[in-house]
Amino acid sequence: MMMRHGDSPAGLLLAAGAGRRLGGPKALLEVAGERFVDRGVRTLRDGGCAPVLVVTGAAPVEVIGAVVVPNPDWRDGMGSSLRAGLAALPPGCPAVVVALVDQPGVTAAAVGRLVAAHRDGASIAVAAYGGAPRNPVLFAKEHFAAAAEAATGDRGARDLLRAHPELVTLVECGDVASPDDIDTPADLIAYESFEP
Repeated sequence: MMMRHGDSPAGLLLAAGAGRRLGGPKALLEVAGERFVDRGVRTLRDGGCAPVLVVTGAAPVEVIGAVVVPNPDWRDGMGSSLRAGLAALPPGCPAVVVALVDQPGVTAAAVGRLVAAHRDGASIAVAAYGGAPRNPVLFAKEHFAAAAEAATGDRGARDLLRAHPELVTLVECGDVASPDDIDTPADLIAYESFEP
């Protein structure tokens, strides 16, 4: 059963980093002619998120089909991007799925499982791979303020999740997605060699 548009979680793609080890912003990397930022937006949208917001920083990025949220404090780390994105969510947004632009192996199927978990009552749903929590992560609206407060440096909301395991629903996604980061040219080559 599809949720009405107003009932759908928003999607939030964190795409502000400079990608120093890769020689340029990860948002602009391409695989098979598609930029990572466009792939991330498509993944969130196809997984059931609307609207989709993209937090940018190191490079100005125009993205069709998404709301761009510039983060002037992007150099402070991923936490500042999470705070900027949460602050930009539309009023009444019931939940948000937070994804990272440098994890192109995350799929719409994985996002859809988090959305389904929220529909079934989970207030924080975390994608797991072989039982280990990674990304993406869904927060229901009652956790937006705490997630923003916990977001410091490059840690995002990790401390919130660790401090309150009773709130977290792990959602296994290892059969449909990969959480591997693309941090170096070697990572990109390895990813491209496995990409169908």
